[in-house]
Amino acid sequence: MNHGENNITVVDENGNEQLCEVLFTFDSEEFGKSYVLYYPLGADEDDDEEIEIHASAFTPTEDGQDGELMPIETDEEWDMIEEMLNTFLEEQEDGE
Repeated sequence: MNHGENNITVVDENGNEQLCEVLFTFDSEEFGKSYVLYYPLGADEDDDEEIEIHASAFTPTEDGQDGELMPIETDEEWDMIEEMLNTFLEEQEDGE
């Protein structure tokens, strides 16, 4: 997984590469992983539909590169991610 400023390339289940914008990343000591939230670039050009925000876990490698994206498998992790996302979005709104 390589990324420039704030973009990552994600390969979907059909093997298509999709350029995504990183919303934010955070670490969870509870689960011992890092998480990245992102959405497909170009998705925000359609005002009709809500942007679908995706989340994955990753383990940073020792040289500081991001490791492989891994699916999130537990409800506990999803709950925590949802909480982080809601907090993040609230802060965004306050900042405008």
